[in-house]
Amino acid sequence: MKNMIRATAALAFAAMLLPSLLTAQAAPARPFHDGPVWEIAFIKAKPGVGLKYMEYLATEWKTEHEALKKAGLILNYMVIGTEAHSPTDFDLMLMTQYRDLATMEANQDKEEAVVNQALNSNDQKMIAGYQERANWREIIGNRLAREVILEPKK
Repeated sequence: MKNMIRATAALAFAAMLLPSLLTAQAAPARPFHDGPVWEIAFIKAKPGVGLKYMEYLATEWKTEHEALKKAGLILNYMVIGTEAHSPTDFDLMLMTQYRDLATMEANQDKEEAVVNQALNSNDQKMIAGYQERANWREIIGNRLAREVILEPKK
């Protein structure tokens, strides 16, 4: 009888510990999750022609990005102005938001078609545009950045 009481007590104790042991071994929930991907271009407008470059951004660049957004290929876009901290530093950031990296990479051909249609353009016009804008600005660099959402993934 004494052994039966001990066995019952041991089983009851083990049953009480079991939920604690299971949660202790489960992976802790990350307090954040991966969000959308941003493609960021760092631009330095050349002296005296910054207004010309801003006119391009407000017309062709905006038209291009509105068409991409309407087609569902990008989520959003924005231009951020900043002060340059040195003569070689950028003063504009051109940002394009994608759902994720896979979507961005998978839709590259579709993006080109949408942009060409929106701007009534072709390869020759695009090249001429790049060459013209090279007189207005310098591309300091590009980055891909992933937004971090500060809450657990649901």
